[in-house]
Amino acid sequence: SKVCSRLCDSVRLNLIDNKFPIVLSGDHSSALGTISGIKAAYPEKELGVIWIDAHADLHTPYTSPSGNIHGMPLAAALNDDNLDFQINEVIDDTDLYWTQMKNIGIDGPKIKHESIIYFGVRDMEEPESESIKKNNIKNYTVAEIRFRGMEKCLNEAIQKLDHCDHIYVSFDVDSMDCDLISNGTGTPVSKGFDEYEVMQIIESFVNTNKVICFEVVEVNPTLDYKGNKMAETAFDVLKVATLAIAKTLQ
Repeated sequence: SKVCSRLCDSVRLNLIDNKFPIVLSGDHSSALGTISGIKAAYPEKELGVIWIDAHADLHTPYTSPSGNIHGMPLAAALNDDNLDFQINEVIDDTDLYWTQMKNIGIDGPKIKHESIIYFGVRDMEEPESESIKKNNIKNYTVAEIRFRGMEKCLNEAIQKLDHCDHIYVSFDVDSMDCDLISNGTGTPVSKGFDEYEVMQIIESFVNTNKVICFEVVEVNPTLDYKGNKMAETAFDVLKVATLAIAKTLQ
């Protein structure tokens, strides 16, 4: 709650100062602070979310099998407890801080379900998959993109967020194939994207001129059995993203 509140303030102040925030974070729980900061800066604007990740991050304290906060940021930003799939009884302190987290920046929801688009999600539990199904959240899997074609899927996704004033892009490095890249992340998953596919996804949304914040998360060099391969690959993606962003700001 404290970390996300501080990040929210930082993102909000940077946006108000007409600066483009790039957030580099350890785990994906930071995304709640980032989203909250964007919404606090532009409370009347509709925010679209591009979530490039192996995981849906739609758990809540009531549904999570692990209790890991980095699996909950989107649920908190949506203000959606998903109580239909409750498996946990939470203590009072957890309930208190979860309520605080859902109300960081501004009270209530920061985003809508229809304004989220997933890329590469392939590892989730039933409460998340059922929430995705119930709320009709689009997930462009690696297999679908390679079968239908990247350009076709991207054009379709951009059209889906046509109603949004701004877009936030969140890139979790575990969206990439751990067998192809490395295991240098907390929850590696095979059969993911390569770095060039990720670069293309990010560049396409940046080129809409709606992207106002970019986040990179979950690099963990201590888990990397290929030296520093994951961090180096993430930096290559970051370099491409910042060059694309710089062009839109000229």
